Amino acid sequence: MALPTSDIQRKRTNLFLVLSGIFIANALLAELIGVKIFSGEALFGLPGAQIPLLGGSKLDFNLTAGVVIWPVVFITTDIINEYFGKAGVKKVSILTVALILYAFLVITVVTGLPPAQFWTEINSQDPNGNPFNIDFAFNSVYRQGLGIIIGSVVAFLVSQFLDATVFHWLRRFTGSRKIWLRATGSTLVSQLIDSFVVLFIAFFLFGNWSMELVLSVALINYLYKFTVAILLTPLLYVAHYFIDRYLGDNQAKATVEAAAMASKE
Repeated sequence: MALPTSDIQRKRTNLFLVLSGIFIANALLAELIGVKIFSGEALFGLPGAQIPLLGGSKLDFNLTAGVVIWPVVFITTDIINEYFGKAGVKKVSILTVALILYAFLVITVVTGLPPAQFWTEINSQDPNGNPFNIDFAFNSVYRQGLGIIIGSVVAFLVSQFLDATVFHWLRRFTGSRKIWLRATGSTLVSQLIDSFVVLFIAFFLFGNWSMELVLSVALINYLYKFTVAILLTPLLYVAHYFIDRYLGDNQAKATVEAAAMASKE
C-alpha cells in the first residue's frame, strides 16, 4: 500500500536531518581536534617510516587527528549525494562552513577572555608536579591560525562540490548500479584536491613550507584517505539497505532517481 504524500515527505525530511546532523557534527569535530598530530607508526608500535621527500628530507606517517573521523564525512556525503543530489550536498556543506566559522569566532572570543586567578592557581601543576599554565594550554589547543582556518574551509567547500559533481557524472554511466564505483571514485578525486588545497593555503601561502614539502605531506594524507575510502565501501551498502527499508523500496528508488535527474540540471 502506498504511503500518503505527507508520510513520504516526513520520512525524507527526517532522513535529510539525520544525515545532515551526522555530517555537520563530524565535520565540525574534525576541525576542532585537527590541531593534534599523531604518529601512525607509533600507533602500531613501529618506528618512523622515514620516507624520502622531494626536497631530500624524510617524512613519517604523521596525520592530523581529524582524519580519524573524517571518513564518516566521506560516507555521509555519498549517501546525501545518492538520495538528495548535488543540491543536498551543497546545502549541507554551506551550512557546515557557516557553523565552522561561527565556532572559530566563538573560540577566538573565549580564548581572549582573562582567566580567573583561582582557576590558574589550582591548575598550576600537572599530575607529576611540573609547572603548568592551564590558560596557555587551553588557548593552544583551541586556537588555530588564520591560514589553517581559511585553508580548511576553502578545501572543504571545493572538495564537497567536486565530490557531488563527479558522483553524478559517474552515475550517468552506471545508472543505479555500482554504488561502490561512483561513491569511491568521487571521494578519491575530491580528496586528492582537498589534501593539497588545505596544505597549500595554510602552510605555503600563509606559512613557510616549501612546495616540495606541501606535495609530500599531501601525498601521505591522500594515501590514508585513499585506503580508508576503499575499506569503508561496504558500509555504503549497509547504509543503503537500512535507508531503503526506512523509506520503502519504491519510495527509495523514486527519491534516488529524482535526485539524479535534478543533479543533471
